[in-house]
Amino acid sequence: MNASTPRRFRPSRRAVLAGLGAIAPLGMLAACGGSSSSAADANSTLYTWISNENDRAQWQAFIDAAKEADPDFELELEGPSFEDYWTKVKTRMSSSDAPALLTTQAARAQELDALLAPLDELAESAGVDLADYNEAMIGGMTVDGTVRAIPYDAEPMVLYYNKKLFTDGGLELPGTTYTMDQFLDNAKSLTSGDSYGLGISAGLVHLGMSIGFANGGTPVTDGALTLTDPKIIEGLQFSFDLVTEHKVAAAPAAVDSEPAAQQALLNGNVAMYLDGPWMYQYFLDGLGEDLGVAIVPSESGEAKGLIQGSGFGIASNAKDKEGAFKQIMAITTPEVIGAVANTRGTFPSIESQEGEWAEGKAEDNVAAVTALARNGEPLITTPTWNEVGSQFAQSATDGFHGNRSAEEILSEIQAAIG
Repeated sequence: MNASTPRRFRPSRRAVLAGLGAIAPLGMLAACGGSSSSAADANSTLYTWISNENDRAQWQAFIDAAKEADPDFELELEGPSFEDYWTKVKTRMSSSDAPALLTTQAARAQELDALLAPLDELAESAGVDLADYNEAMIGGMTVDGTVRAIPYDAEPMVLYYNKKLFTDGGLELPGTTYTMDQFLDNAKSLTSGDSYGLGISAGLVHLGMSIGFANGGTPVTDGALTLTDPKIIEGLQFSFDLVTEHKVAAAPAAVDSEPAAQQALLNGNVAMYLDGPWMYQYFLDGLGEDLGVAIVPSESGEAKGLIQGSGFGIASNAKDKEGAFKQIMAITTPEVIGAVANTRGTFPSIESQEGEWAEGKAEDNVAAVTALARNGEPLITTPTWNEVGSQFAQSATDGFHGNRSAEEILSEIQAAIG
């Protein structure tokens, strides 16, 4: 993009994804044709999602921070958009010239089981204590009893809001306690004409799921789908009702609804929007001191975070796993994670670096994010989660237009997939 073009890049990470394709055995695919890349070359490439310059800048921040410790460190970036990553990664990492390094979300580690090598023995041999990393995220990165990626963040979904709109409306600012009743009252007060109290996404893991989670629900229990958990149904229905009954949010587009809602927050057209701490710097750039952060509203008003995050793993067919692990450790040291947390706003996976993340941020915003992180659990899913998200995306429009209930939609998906 031309540097003189005055537009914002669209953030990534929470789009509804396409359905899964079948994975051929890695050994069979690797045997088809000779390798055009040495093991060293493979270890110098990270396959990841790169939807836009915002994504690229985040990955480059890891590389730049690693270079501070080792000027000779090199790592190239390769990959499609976030939307395409979860299908294309299966083909790319199964090829004979595949990169040795790849990223995964904790919520998708089960899905990428066949692609991700176990890291426990590599960590032990290298003298790396996996207990130094966020416990919830290590749990999310564990598949069949083995850790498959080293997490660099541990991020609860949070409620962003425009402080100026609240203040101008004579409303008390939300913070580390926030009930659903308060939230709804605020959303109604902040809705007028084409301006809404809330921007909302059609993605499955968004406001409704986060509220259901905060109220004690879970979409997966003991490795099995539990989409019909009453609290999950209630949370999703509440999000539908915000559009259909309470009229405090516009119905989101069926596809790629996040960028429009994010931009609406920046433009002042909506007062609140749910997203992750990875978006903090992006929103801060647009709203400055007017950026506020609150906990996800719940029945009790107490904080409970739905924690997500990502990390770096090694391809199961990598030729030099020890060398690949050294590359991963170079970009997941406490110092690197702290530096990226400081410059990019990602909540760190190492507790000692939380001060780096908090530096320069408003104290009330830090308090809200920290409260959710301290009182949260990871979103751990199933190998079929991509299909779950895809089916929900096909039905979400019906829910946000009042044509079907959350119970009908989730029960249908549970019966088809669960």
